[in-house]
Amino acid sequence: MDEIETGFAKILERIDELKKTGETLADTVRKNDAKLLARMADSAVPFVKTAGLNLLKKGKQDTKGEIYDPQYYPQKMIILGKAETAGFRPDNPQMQITDQFCVLTEDGDLFELMYSFDGFLTDSYLNPLDAKRAMDEYGYDIIYMLYQVLHDYLKGEEALVQALDTVIGYIFTRSP
Repeated sequence: MDEIETGFAKILERIDELKKTGETLADTVRKNDAKLLARMADSAVPFVKTAGLNLLKKGKQDTKGEIYDPQYYPQKMIILGKAETAGFRPDNPQMQITDQFCVLTEDGDLFELMYSFDGFLTDSYLNPLDAKRAMDEYGYDIIYMLYQVLHDYLKGEEALVQALDTVIGYIFTRSP
């Protein structure tokens, strides 16, 4: 019975050690979350260049809510998250923010895209954002969104490579 109790005590001791190690690792990730975000953003640049969108910069809105005379940002972007509005835009304190998003550009830069609407004109402002501030304002949702982007992008690449491999195999093994 002593051997069983000793073994059980060692198992409990090991479980406690693993819990402490897990907490230590989780703390390390939390302390370096901005670095993780920055590296993931750099890795997602090829995806943004191919699948990103040219988002609305400015446009007029008619009485039906339709945008006309739209102007778009020249660089492609993907939206990573949405936050409660900060109140008023930094470039023009007269303009109240109606929507605020965290975006990643095709250059690998993070921005807050702030939209304002005055009843006729929808206008926006791109506010530069560093990874630390992005984490503070948008939380881990943006890391999750970047993970999904990278996962889907790489999954698509695997399918393409597999399809090309099949085609090349067919061409070289069955020549006329």
